[in-house]
Amino acid sequence: MAFLKRRDVERRVGISTATLYRWIGEGRFPRPVKIGPSCVRWPEAEIETWASERIAERDAEAA
Repeated sequence: MAFLKRRDVERRVGISTATLYRWIGEGRFPRPVKIGPSCVRWPEAEIETWASERIAERDAEAA
């Protein structure tokens, strides 16, 4: 399993830090996992799943 840093998540999704944390607070984005005393990361698989779900929603709306 791979973990992503915040900046890598932001680049992959194309959002800012403020948007990332706002979406997390709203329950619209996966929460990070604490992997050390002052270190959090996002499981890559959860980010990929989140993106796939957004694509599926778009496709369902278009149908």
